[in-house]
Amino acid sequence: MVRNVAGDMAELDPEDFYLLSGVEQGMRFSEWVRRDKIPDYADLTREEVDYRIDRCLDRELIERKTIQYEGYQLTFEGYDALALRTFAERETIDGVGSPLGFGKEGDVYEAQSFKPLALKYHREGYTNFREVNREREYTADRDHVSWLYTARKAAEREYEAMEALYPDVSVPRPVDHNRHAIVMDKFDGVELARAKLDPEQAIGVLDLVLRELVTAHDLGWVHADMSEHNVAVAESGVTIFDWPQAVPVDHENAREFLERDVENLLRYFGRKYPHEVPRDADVEGIAAAIVDGSFTTIRAFGDE
Repeated sequence: MVRNVAGDMAELDPEDFYLLSGVEQGMRFSEWVRRDKIPDYADLTREEVDYRIDRCLDRELIERKTIQYEGYQLTFEGYDALALRTFAERETIDGVGSPLGFGKEGDVYEAQSFKPLALKYHREGYTNFREVNREREYTADRDHVSWLYTARKAAEREYEAMEALYPDVSVPRPVDHNRHAIVMDKFDGVELARAKLDPEQAIGVLDLVLRELVTAHDLGWVHADMSEHNVAVAESGVTIFDWPQAVPVDHENAREFLERDVENLLRYFGRKYPHEVPRDADVEGIAAAIVDGSFTTIRAFGDE
C-alpha cells in the first residue's frame, strides 16, 4: 500500500520538487536514473542534488539502487507529491482527506475543496507492470515502459473518457488531471458488489447500467472492464466509474470488449439473482442492441 504523502507537502522545499521532477524526466529514458545525470535533469548543482537526495530518500519519495552504477527512481509517493503540488498550484484542491477506497489499480481519497471531490491516484503497474502492459493498448508499442508511464497513460485515458461522457452518461464529473492522478466529483452510492438489492429491483438496476452503456457507445466509448466492482448504486440511480481501460468504438476489439462487459454483468446478476435474470440471455444480441441503440430491457433477451 502506498503511503499518503499529503502530510509531507508542507515540509518540502521548491528544490525538493526540482529534484523529483529531474528524476521523473530521467525515467523517460531509463528505469533507474544515473546520479551523475540528475543535476542536469533537475537544474541543480551537484552539492544541492546531494542534499535533496538525502531529504527525498528520508521521506521515501525516491529510491536508490546500485548495481553497475548508482541510480534513482521515483516511488509512487514521490509521483503523488508532484501531482499534488500541481493541483495545489492550480488551486484545484486545498488538501487531502480520508481514504475512500483502495484497489489493485488505484487509491482514492477525499479531496478538500469548495465542494466534495475525490482524488484518484492510478497505481497500474505498481506490483506487476509487465502484466498490465500486455493488456493495455497504450503501452503495446513502446520498448521502454515504466510503471510511471503506465499509470500516467491510464489516468489520461480515464480522464479523456469521462470528459467525453459527462454529463450524458452517469460518470463522476471530471475536474482536473495531472500525471497519474485525477480529481473528480465525489459520488454517492454503494458499490454494486456490496449493495443489497431487493430481488425485484435487480432487473431494473441491470437495465439502468446497460442503458448507460448504450449512451456511452453512442458517444464513442466502450468501458471494456465492466463488473460489479465499478458500478455504484444509489437512490438517485447508478454511477459507472473506473474507465482507464476504455476504448473508442472504432477500436478493432471494441465489439469483443463490449460483449465481455455484457457477459460480466449478466454473470454477476445471474449468480446473485438467479430467479430474476433471464436464463441463457443472448449476449451477442444485447451487445448488438447497445450498438444500434435499440436496447430497452434485458427481459427482451433469453428465456425467463
